[in-house]
Amino acid sequence: METFLRGVMRRVLAGDVPQPWWIPRRVPTVVSADVDATVGVGAIWIVSRPKSPQTREHIALLEWFGEQWRYVGGGSGPGDDPVNVDVLDVCNGGGVLSLTRSIDPPRSITAAPWIGCAKVRLGRDVGHVLVGARRIENPKHCELIAVWTSPYISRGVRPVIVALGRDGAELSRISPHDSLDTHTWARLREEL
Repeated sequence: METFLRGVMRRVLAGDVPQPWWIPRRVPTVVSADVDATVGVGAIWIVSRPKSPQTREHIALLEWFGEQWRYVGGGSGPGDDPVNVDVLDVCNGGGVLSLTRSIDPPRSITAAPWIGCAKVRLGRDVGHVLVGARRIENPKHCELIAVWTSPYISRGVRPVIVALGRDGAELSRISPHDSLDTHTWARLREEL
């Protein structure tokens, strides 16, 4: 499995589609992959047996260390049902302590960074999102995974995520501790 994950990371860094051509999409489908090359972390969102009652989702977190991508953790669970999103929905975040950086002297487990990720669903009018300072294009299927690092002390805190239209105008944003984006809040206020 780690060889497969490394291959996906190489494809993403090369600007290619993350799904390897030799793996049929009915077995595992790479929904999205994200790499933050400046800090050397990546996340891959995989669905096994899509469109089946036994659908499973897998999130793999990787880190660049020792001149190669290393799997440092992740998780799996039953697949989510597709959701229609107006502008921005952030869900199912996760994270893991950087294992490779914690063994890199003079670092220790207490100084190692936290690698976090979240699944992001976008509306059709969104051109791209900003995850912290990084810009990620909205894929055709409007689902992506975003990865970041933070100090261990603030683990579980995601960066601000901003949805921008094709013209660059801000459509919505979600702050680190919010559960709903600004567009959804505004719509809820109008309905009251």
